[in-house]
Amino acid sequence: MFYAVKGKGAFLNGRSLNVSKTPKLANSLIVTGFPYDLDKRSEKILGLFDKMTTASQGIRRLGSAALDLCYIAAGRFDGYWEFGLKPWDTAAGVLIVTEAGGKVTTLDGGPFHFMDSGEILASNSKIHKGMQKTLLIKQ
Repeated sequence: MFYAVKGKGAFLNGRSLNVSKTPKLANSLIVTGFPYDLDKRSEKILGLFDKMTTASQGIRRLGSAALDLCYIAAGRFDGYWEFGLKPWDTAAGVLIVTEAGGKVTTLDGGPFHFMDSGEILASNSKIHKGMQKTLLIKQ
């Protein structure tokens, strides 16, 4: 069971979690998901998927934003981005990532707000700017 306590850390079955130490996007394993309305904006979403695939070591897709964020916290993945999320997809995972030493923002680096943003960028913090740069390249 993944959990976190604000100001006290993130844990998996009682063991403390820490994000990965991978320093470069080129060496990173990334995770993402596709929004339910992919058919309406597939060109943009798949274009970003392509860009991140070539900028990183590889990409995985698990199908659960909550689990993706927990895996960032556990150091199993180095970065994560997705569109079309709801507060229940991210609320617990954002706390878990930040308590494990990671960073969570919008794609442009702004503060992530559960109610205002359907997009998320989470990372070990070391590759955050590299992910932002890659994801914000004009299509």
